[in-house]
Amino acid sequence: MDFLLHHGLTVFGQWISTAELAGQLCALAVVFLAERRTLWAWPVQVGATVLLFAVYVSAHLGGLAARQVAILLISIYGWWAWVRRRDPVYGVVVRRGRGVERLAMAALFGAGTLAMALLLDALDASWAPWPDAAIFVGTLVAFGAQGLGLVEFWLVWLVVDAIGVPLQIRAHLWFSAAVYLVFAGLVIHGWWSWNRARRNRESHLPGTRVPR
Repeated sequence: MDFLLHHGLTVFGQWISTAELAGQLCALAVVFLAERRTLWAWPVQVGATVLLFAVYVSAHLGGLAARQVAILLISIYGWWAWVRRRDPVYGVVVRRGRGVERLAMAALFGAGTLAMALLLDALDASWAPWPDAAIFVGTLVAFGAQGLGLVEFWLVWLVVDAIGVPLQIRAHLWFSAAVYLVFAGLVIHGWWSWNRARRNRESHLPGTRVPR
């Protein structure tokens, strides 16, 4: 891993480590695979977490580094959950979150960010504890909702992207910042794709009136 962190290439005057390049490309692939609701999204995510953990530790972004450990655990759960949620016709079953699930996601995001930011600040584990914490918690909420097949997980990713771009720029992780911008476009398309899959499946359920 030390080799991957200290070797890389320069793009438009900005140096990118091999670990950051490979990790972010894997992360992009995960969004692409998740949109298509394929189980391959989860093992590729495992590879991305290992690489990006090393990148963020070297950049002294404790929240983003710790996030990778949590993502690894959630990825294992998500893989298991998607195997159980597969439909022989429609693939992985996706749905809208119920009102209580949406409230729970918002509450976890808010309370988790507050607690994580205070912890990072107390441990001096990050020079930007609040956005670092928001990205950490938002990612966990998004992956948890993705594992449950909730289309709202794409909206959580949009919030994470909005916070992540300026933080990556301040950390001089220019390639990662650019990747976050690409993420945003993929997330918007993923939101549309999952909603289309949800409507298609629900339209074939007896007695179901599909909201548009």
